[in-house]
Amino acid sequence: MTDLAPKYDPNEVEKGRYREWLDEDLFKPSGDKKAHPYSIVIPPPNVTGKLHLGHAWDTAIQDTLIRFKRMQGYDTLYLPGMDHAGIATQAKVEAKLRKQGKDRHQMGREAFVKQVWEWKDEYANIIKGQWAKMGLSLDYSRERFTLDKGLSKAVKKVFVQLYNEGLIYRGEYIINWDPELQTALSDIEVIHKDDKGAFYHIKYPFADGSGYVEIATTRPETMFGDTAVAVAPGDERYKDIVGKELILPLVGRHIPIIEDQHVDPEFGTGLVKITPAHDPNDFQVGNRHNLERINVMNDDGTMNEEAGKYAGMDRFEARKALVEDLEKEDYLIKVEPIVHSVGHSERSGVQVEPRLSKQWFVKMKPLAEQVLKNQKTDGKVNFVPERFEQTLNHWMEDVHDWVISRQLWWGHRIPAWYNKKTGETYVGEEAPKDIKNWQQDPDVLDTWFSSALWPFSTLGWPDTDSPDFKRYFPTNTLVTGYDIIFFWVSRMIFQGLHFTQKRPFNDVVLHGLMRDEQGRKMSKSLGNGVDPMDVVDKYGADALRWFLLNGTAPGQDTRYDPKKLAAAWNFINKIWNASRFVIMNLPADAKPAHMPDVSKFDLADSWIFDRLNHTVGEVTRLFDEYKFGEAGRELYNFIWNDFCDWYIEISKVALNGDDEELKTRKQENLIWILDQILRLM
Repeated sequence: MTDLAPKYDPNEVEKGRYREWLDEDLFKPSGDKKAHPYSIVIPPPNVTGKLHLGHAWDTAIQDTLIRFKRMQGYDTLYLPGMDHAGIATQAKVEAKLRKQGKDRHQMGREAFVKQVWEWKDEYANIIKGQWAKMGLSLDYSRERFTLDKGLSKAVKKVFVQLYNEGLIYRGEYIINWDPELQTALSDIEVIHKDDKGAFYHIKYPFADGSGYVEIATTRPETMFGDTAVAVAPGDERYKDIVGKELILPLVGRHIPIIEDQHVDPEFGTGLVKITPAHDPNDFQVGNRHNLERINVMNDDGTMNEEAGKYAGMDRFEARKALVEDLEKEDYLIKVEPIVHSVGHSERSGVQVEPRLSKQWFVKMKPLAEQVLKNQKTDGKVNFVPERFEQTLNHWMEDVHDWVISRQLWWGHRIPAWYNKKTGETYVGEEAPKDIKNWQQDPDVLDTWFSSALWPFSTLGWPDTDSPDFKRYFPTNTLVTGYDIIFFWVSRMIFQGLHFTQKRPFNDVVLHGLMRDEQGRKMSKSLGNGVDPMDVVDKYGADALRWFLLNGTAPGQDTRYDPKKLAAAWNFINKIWNASRFVIMNLPADAKPAHMPDVSKFDLADSWIFDRLNHTVGEVTRLFDEYKFGEAGRELYNFIWNDFCDWYIEISKVALNGDDEELKTRKQENLIWILDQILRLM
């Protein structure tokens, strides 16, 4: 028998263990066609950096489910992979290059993309090392990346099919623009924060010299793009001025006063300036009244030639200079300081600029309706906790068309080409034959476009005869945080239904956010993040996993608590000591664990085996219901109280006695129960 050290040392126990498992191919599917398949595809971490505690929480739950099902005899597949994370990764690499005094535009597309691949390789290796340290039973022979050849094929097929079905189109719309990264953003890549701002009250004089109207705006620099002033239909205060013309201050251009239902007569003065190229609501008003769209800004957030003498100035510098000039020319009535919610880029942090831009969009309404319809059937996606199904439904009911083009170089290039002579557009999985006459669209697709295909593209789709696709799709369980329902979960559902006619997974198990000891969200800006690898170094992977699985109920946030991690280590040390005691009391020729003879049980034996059977039944039921915290409490109580503090203690009498037959029976009982405990754990 192996002698165990007096104290549990996770670093010593875990050393080399993962390598042994991989060398023995223990993580591949069993290949038993009679067994039920069970599959989980890992939510692919971004190759932007190292994994955080949220990833550790995800994977602890996934790996627990896979190990549980594998031990129940299922043919399990736990598929690893990573996401190229277009905008996020490009932003990281550009920041790194800036520190070296380099610029991607000077480098050129090919050289820049090569740099990003080098970044990807470096961080993919780091992430794999972290997976190994967490002990995840992943089948690396099936590892995927969202930019690999197979996934590129799937992305092209999806784009072309949606385009041919009229569900992808190219058009001019108001989009969220990141002036630093110089790319479009979807609505959910915009974070709204409270910023200090102001209402600037400005005189817009009547063209006939009969006075002025008062207009309040938070963005005076966009006034160069004003093409009308609107009032609410039937507003008695302004019925006599509708149809009159105003002079745009400092510009001199004449603009009409119109009526439109967009205006809220109760808000402010009831008069609103209309800037169709710089506001989504104004864009709709402009469409209804056939107003000109005047874009007043460059891609980098500086003013363009439409802004006259302010051209070339940063948008905020221009605002300051413009307000000073308005005051000099007696157009400024007052400046009213306010705090208002302003959109910021999730990636660069800069204030987003709503602006008119030609982009590619997915027409979302038909796809959303398909999801809502499916959620009323037996083939729906089940949410754990159930309340999050409403989050999905609300988003689908109020969905907007999805802007999918990004002005980046790292990502899936849009499979569209424009004829240099005729301007004709060609969309296809392959480039046009006479390529010299065609120019490919320079943009790439939103990261979430390829991530939305992850549950089936990773299994070989669009080859529907792929053995993995036929065997393991739909996948069984998706485990992720509730904060990603809009970004990812919803998109996988509508793409899965549209392209495979099946839900992409049966169940979605949602956990909350990991917060610090004070209840704050972990973030780089607060410096309160915790590296899970540091936790593993100190307490061991098992202690971290035990803490993550038992910290909270599904869908609830949890707080990182070193005291709970110390308690988790202490619990594992208790099992270590129990194991050490059992091994020390076994003869040198002890047989492997086998089910003892029930007919020879005394009262204590019957009781502990009854408790063991109850615990196995409850843990199995609770795992099937994804109630890991409750399963953990059942395990803890049985191991600590029933087995260690009661049965081991009472067994000491027989183990130290002279009745060899009784001693052998107790040894067999102890090793069997310990074996079952380790399987449960």
